[in-house]
Amino acid sequence: MKARFALRASTPWWRGPLLIGIAGLVTILISSIIIRWAGGAPIPAARYIFISPLQSRFGFTEALLSATPLVFTGAAVAIAFRAGYWNIGAEGQLLAGTIGATWVGINAESLPRFIGVPLILLSGMLFGALWALSPALLRTRLGIDEVVTTLLLNPVALLIITGLLNGPWRNTETGFPDSDVIADSTKLWIIWPDTRVHFGLAVGVVIIGLCWWFVGKMSGGLKLRAVGLAPNASRIAGLPVERTLLTTALVSGGIAGLGGASEIAGVAHQLTTGISNNFGYTGVIVATLAALSFIGALFVALMFGVITVGSFSASRALEIPTTIGQVLQAVLLLTVVSALVIQKYQVIWTTNKSKNRE
Repeated sequence: MKARFALRASTPWWRGPLLIGIAGLVTILISSIIIRWAGGAPIPAARYIFISPLQSRFGFTEALLSATPLVFTGAAVAIAFRAGYWNIGAEGQLLAGTIGATWVGINAESLPRFIGVPLILLSGMLFGALWALSPALLRTRLGIDEVVTTLLLNPVALLIITGLLNGPWRNTETGFPDSDVIADSTKLWIIWPDTRVHFGLAVGVVIIGLCWWFVGKMSGGLKLRAVGLAPNASRIAGLPVERTLLTTALVSGGIAGLGGASEIAGVAHQLTTGISNNFGYTGVIVATLAALSFIGALFVALMFGVITVGSFSASRALEIPTTIGQVLQAVLLLTVVSALVIQKYQVIWTTNKSKNRE
């Protein structure tokens, strides 16, 4: 017996919601087992992770803050994947954005705020796009797989940050390996009084809206989707496949870099080696769970923000590891992707009969 996957000819409307529901139940079951192994009670842990952040103003706003970088990286990965460009380098592109933002932030003391804020955001976007340029050129000019090149550039960006913070950007006041605080003229505005929710969240929502509008409503978005679905047929039809991939890769890197600038200008206000909590890698999960939908990526990012804040609450109350939230996200990714594969493909078993002919 030999098994092979084949596309389903048709699927009933109820199969997708049913499989996603089953994936959710499997996630709850597996996560409950892991929480029990960690020494916690599953039901109270679920209450702390999913409900407690929504029961207080502080918890909800901190969830919004945690979701902000994921909005950027989720959108960056989604638009690249829609074009068939498998960008796994959003982490490095975000880190490159933090470098560009810091460079502007520590040298913009004399600028007015209405110039400093756009400048620091644009700098982060530019550095993110530049970091995405080399793997995009390798893909479009030489046909080298971008999964490998974008992934390998992620630790390189972190090494550059480490070198800068232990060299020319070392804090001039404390001597610690972190940068000086950026100028007040480049710090993002707080959009929710008495919280840490900043202007970067609004920028992220606008980016989501622009991506949705372009990909879904514009002729350029139609070409992008065509290239992603059938690159060879698009090339035969005369579409500029390589140019579309290159442009999309730069836009994706720019969005991720903008997320890095948002973290510098809105939250940290200085560059550190821990500026990113794997935001770029989590963005891949966000985009995948959203089925590459931009509006879906926004809601998945918000859900992950709630899980991140809730996992800290569960850790304090139940004395379980804070990484439970990351485990939950990973399990959810695996179960949902499995459900999507089952929805799209079916397993066909064939019998191989060997005949000996003389």
